[in-house]
Amino acid sequence: MPRYHQYQVVGRHLPTEKEPEPKIYRMKLFATDHVRAKSKFWYFLKKLARVKKANGQVLACNEIFEKKPTLVKNYGIWVRYQSRTGYHNAYKEYRDTTLNGAVDQLYDEMASRHRVRAPCVQIIKTGIVPAKLCKRANTKQFHDLNIKFPLAQKIVRPSSKTYKTTFKAVRPNVAVH
Repeated sequence: MPRYHQYQVVGRHLPTEKEPEPKIYRMKLFATDHVRAKSKFWYFLKKLARVKKANGQVLACNEIFEKKPTLVKNYGIWVRYQSRTGYHNAYKEYRDTTLNGAVDQLYDEMASRHRVRAPCVQIIKTGIVPAKLCKRANTKQFHDLNIKFPLAQKIVRPSSKTYKTTFKAVRPNVAVH
C-alpha cells in the first residue's frame, strides 16, 4: 500500500462585497492524507494567486483513484527539488501499476540517490508514457515480451500429499546448477 495518495483540492478566496464570486482554483496534489493535501494546496495557492488560508476556503477535497490498478504502466514524473546547492528540475521514469506507487518510488529514490527530504520535492507534472517514448534504460529493460526471471532459490516440493512431512532426515539441496 503506497504512502502517498493523489488528491484533488478545489478552493477559492472568500467572497467579499468587492468580489462576490471569486475565481476557483483546482489542484492535483500528492500527500499522505487529506489534511496535508489541503496544507500543500494553501502553500501553492499563496505563491500562485496571493490567497492565504485565513481569507480563503476549500470547496472540495477528493482522493483520485486509478482506473486500472492491475495493469503495469510506465509513468513519467517531472519534478523540482531543492538540494544543498540550489533548485533543480528533473524527469524520472518508473514502472508501476498505479501512479501512487510510482510517486512512492520517486520519493524513495530522491531520498536515497539525491539525499532530498520529502518536503523539498515538488511534483510538477505526471503522465503515462508509451513504451516507444520511454527514455530511461531502467524502464526500457522490462519492455521485452520474452523477458524471463530466473529462480534464485528453487524449492523442491513433494509430488503428492503422501510424501509431505514436517521434518526431513536430509537437508534440502537448494542450489541451482
